[in-house]
Amino acid sequence: MSDTIPFPDYAPDISPLGQADSQVIFNVVPKSDGYGPIQSMTSYTQSLPGPCRGYFYGRKADGTVTIVAGTATDLYIMNQVDLSWTLASKGGVSYGAVPIDDNWVFAQFNDLIIAVQKNVPPQKLLQSTSTSFVDLDGNPPFAGWVAIIGFFVVLTALQESAQRVQWSDLDDPEKWDSGSGLSDFQDFPDGGSTLVVSGGDAYGTIFQEQSIRSMTYAAGSVAIFQFYRFSTQEVLYAKYSVMNVGNRVFYLSAAGFRMIVSTTDPVDIGKDKVNITFFNEVDSSQLQLIIGAVGPTATRVYWVYKTKLSGAFGQFNRMLVYDYVLNKWTRVNVTGEFIASLAKPGLTLENLDTYTLEQLYVQNAQDNGAGAIRLTLDAVVKPSFSLAAQPFATVQGVQGTIEANGVWRFNIIDDTHADLIGSTFVHPYVSGGAIGGSIEAMTYPDMGGMVKPSFSFDSIVKAAIAQLSAFDANHALNFFDGPTLEATLETGEADGKGKMLFTNAMRPITDATQVYCSVSYRNSPQSLPLYTAENLIDDMGMAPIDPIESRYQRMRVRITAGSSWTYVRGAQPESEIAGDR
Repeated sequence: MSDTIPFPDYAPDISPLGQADSQVIFNVVPKSDGYGPIQSMTSYTQSLPGPCRGYFYGRKADGTVTIVAGTATDLYIMNQVDLSWTLASKGGVSYGAVPIDDNWVFAQFNDLIIAVQKNVPPQKLLQSTSTSFVDLDGNPPFAGWVAIIGFFVVLTALQESAQRVQWSDLDDPEKWDSGSGLSDFQDFPDGGSTLVVSGGDAYGTIFQEQSIRSMTYAAGSVAIFQFYRFSTQEVLYAKYSVMNVGNRVFYLSAAGFRMIVSTTDPVDIGKDKVNITFFNEVDSSQLQLIIGAVGPTATRVYWVYKTKLSGAFGQFNRMLVYDYVLNKWTRVNVTGEFIASLAKPGLTLENLDTYTLEQLYVQNAQDNGAGAIRLTLDAVVKPSFSLAAQPFATVQGVQGTIEANGVWRFNIIDDTHADLIGSTFVHPYVSGGAIGGSIEAMTYPDMGGMVKPSFSFDSIVKAAIAQLSAFDANHALNFFDGPTLEATLETGEADGKGKMLFTNAMRPITDATQVYCSVSYRNSPQSLPLYTAENLIDDMGMAPIDPIESRYQRMRVRITAGSSWTYVRGAQPESEIAGDR
């Protein structure tokens, strides 16, 4: 058995010869010791009436969440009871359509959610009291972008002046007359149109067509803001690629993916990694689908885009993942309309009774083959209760597999089987259990003599930490909390250095059990690689390989969709030098 060959960094731009990089690291996320799984999208809400062109969540003073979304012509608020979408356009009348290459952009200032697109006045929603948007007061300019810098609302991509940024009065988002308080504007003599402002507490970053400037509040100065151009001839390729994480700003320039830390010079994070591959495959006619999103619970950022040779019009079909601490990339195959981070609204446990007025009875509980709980039910649909239609429901009264009791979302398998999304099967099923009915009937498992918690079913945490989310092709909001995607990884290409390599088995280094292995082989750099047949690993974690001899070889691992696993690091080949040829 040879030494372990780690799965290296994903760098499809680099020649495949050599073991330092890989061209195939798909449907995984970077980890310090290799790679981990990424979960598939599962629907959370009902569908919008049309394709999503932007969405946002705002937090109220009490910690609860308001979720809004926009289509080409309307704005909507998510109903937190049935997860439908309520029309919230001003006066219930559709707006002028969002330009085909633009999207809605949102920001929060205190209790206001502000929404902008170039063809309407900036809109506001007062979260605590309003059920629809109205014009933002103060006669602000029509704008394509909004951001918050300190206590100022800043607008750019202005309809009336392309090279201007304009800001509100200090701590007053509805005072916009120049010279009134601290509200004012700045026109730039060069650098082209202003496209994006990335917000922050002390300063913002302004992206023009060919320049990047900082915008820093100068307290007590007549100038109000100080502007400093720190990058010239920097062409922003896709405006919705811009996102900020702390003091970092990420974006896609015409030269590739870049990062700015504070106001230092941009750093190219995609060079000799993914830049060339990205530009070769992106559909440049739909730049509004190149959208960046932040992973709030990890040091990762995400860019989705549409490829020019596949995918449907108006939908992205690929995602690049970048871990900015590990400096590692991966690629994910995913389809949707828009992507962003989102916090789920809180519901009291008592509220959940509205979803579960009838009961479906549990007949059995077992491992679904991937470590999650699969329930056998008397039915998944009854005349007045369809499990498939519920965003979540309660499982109660299960004996034995007590870990099944609680509030779950479901993956429907067939008419009598459903998996509990995010569950882990531990204890054998004994008896009993139902989905639905009064949540007050929920029981706690035996806690080994410990005092069982006592709390009101009318109070839980009101809003969770934000998670990565996306609208799917059916216009429904999804979270990435479904079964794991099928993962495929390859090592770099081993070189026999003039000798032939003989391989007849390999062992993947992973805790996954449903793993198929194969080896690519070729005898010259000019030849296309061929692959051996895939084989499933055995009980010892070894996969037999049809014996091969070649100068160049790569090991491939495929972990099946829905598998339960946490890491994959590399592979050990059963190889030896076979001699010259």
